[in-house]
Amino acid sequence: MDKLGRIFKSKAGEVVAVDNVSMTARKGEVTTIVGPSGSGKTTLLYLIGSLEAPDTGSIRVSGEEITGSEADLVRYRKERVGFVFQFFNLVSSLNATENVSLPMDLAGVSAKDQHLRAVELLERMGIDGRLQKTRANKMSGGEKQRVAIARAIANDPEIILADEPTGNLDSSTGENVVKILIDLAHHDGKCVLIVTHDESILEVSDRAFHMTDGRLASIK
Repeated sequence: MDKLGRIFKSKAGEVVAVDNVSMTARKGEVTTIVGPSGSGKTTLLYLIGSLEAPDTGSIRVSGEEITGSEADLVRYRKERVGFVFQFFNLVSSLNATENVSLPMDLAGVSAKDQHLRAVELLERMGIDGRLQKTRANKMSGGEKQRVAIARAIANDPEIILADEPTGNLDSSTGENVVKILIDLAHHDGKCVLIVTHDESILEVSDRAFHMTDGRLASIK
């Protein structure tokens, strides 16, 4: 991304959420951004994932600028980006397999192939047997996050965007989730970008930045 900017308007005036940010995140690496609440981390992640539109600057993925019609942006989100959220964002009434199948259904994958891939991904995440048929609202936080990661990679995206992926988990479960994200980068060649308060993740990151008041500074 190059000179990215995002300003929100409020009754108190303009709030600069992302201030002239330039950075590169690479495939096969884990890039982490740490910073306090309100520093602009999540807004930056949403800009990269095209959930928000920048006011200034540009975003390039594999040399291609992410612009165009809303249909093009929807296709980008469906095919090239996988999202992992702090609060999981699973459909509580669906079971694990059904949740992982959702993005594939939206992409037009056949029901048979959806099921086979969902089972394969869930087993890789350590969700097997009865857990695959357990509704999301009956799962622990760690189980939900592993299902959420399986869902994020269901359509084999290039980019994994993780917003506070360990924020609702105990330290041991959080470490396991981070190991999964590292494996997706180092083994599968994904570009993994994590924004977090958890500075322990910096130790296992390939690249790291600190964000304050919308501005980014390199750590490693």
